[in-house]
Amino acid sequence: MTKPTVLITGISGFIAKHCAVEMLNAGYAVRGTVRSLQRSGEVRDSLARHADVAQLTFAQADLEGDTGWNEAVAGCTHVLHIASPFPAKQPRDEQELIRPAVQGTLRVLRAAAAAKVERLVQTSSMVAVMYGHPHERSAPFTEADWTRIETPGVTAYAKSKTLAERAAREFVAGAGAGLHYSSVNPGLVLGPALDRDIGTSAEVVQMMLRGKYPGVPRMAIPCIDVRDVARMHRLALEVDAPTGGRYLGCADCLWLIEISQAIRASLGEAARKAPTRVLPDWAVKLAGLFDPAARLAVPELGKQLRVDNTLTRRTLGITFIPAPEAAAAMAKSLIELKLA
Repeated sequence: MTKPTVLITGISGFIAKHCAVEMLNAGYAVRGTVRSLQRSGEVRDSLARHADVAQLTFAQADLEGDTGWNEAVAGCTHVLHIASPFPAKQPRDEQELIRPAVQGTLRVLRAAAAAKVERLVQTSSMVAVMYGHPHERSAPFTEADWTRIETPGVTAYAKSKTLAERAAREFVAGAGAGLHYSSVNPGLVLGPALDRDIGTSAEVVQMMLRGKYPGVPRMAIPCIDVRDVARMHRLALEVDAPTGGRYLGCADCLWLIEISQAIRASLGEAARKAPTRVLPDWAVKLAGLFDPAARLAVPELGKQLRVDNTLTRRTLGITFIPAPEAAAAMAKSLIELKLA
């Protein structure tokens, strides 16, 4: 028997395509939203290499407009709301990110509530959990932590993800009270790319492989394999747990140099350009005077990061792929796709 239909918003994205593969292979019918139906053939071809796409359909809808969302969600039992702006660089006006993230989320939620959808899982982020806290904090971050958006230096992207998740939770507590809601909050998403449309999350590994960095900042980041992110979304739909679950996607917190070391250890000569040294903090701060990307790293220099997602692991019954393995898998796929 075919399982229910799941709407996946932004199905052309890196995480969303993996979620589509996970859901199709688990027997669900999948409807994916794209901003233009012209993208549907390309997405179908990509997914067909990894799953049976007989139960895959598409709908046209855009986070920045009301048109199409009621039609997209009609007949769907579940929704995975994955679509969200992810910038290559921080915008001059933070509302360029915050507005579509928050308003787009509310558009999807309103349509889901009106259609009597049973469960909705929102793809949030670890950036909605761990920014704006004191630099010297040593306590691990847990499912109960939130980014403090009023703290100076918190990026527009972190604000957009935090405010979008808060808006969703407030909506479900009020107008969407009948909707079972949970969020999946992944860290840096590693793991294999399915095609050449890799989006922004693979750029760190791609730049390492291309030798773009003379070294890496002394900076740590929570990491997760995209295959586990997809599994978390499916399990969040299926688990017998109360509404309101918050599931942190973090296998390990790695220093950037550890990501590079994992790539070099796994790929050998193919990763010969990956950095082998850590840049001194003063060099990163100096680069930050001219380079916006380096400037974003400065507040994170030397910060010890720990994540305790025992509750997530126990509730979902999940064991994560080790983060070094995820980094190596991403690097291998980028080389195979001739993207590095």
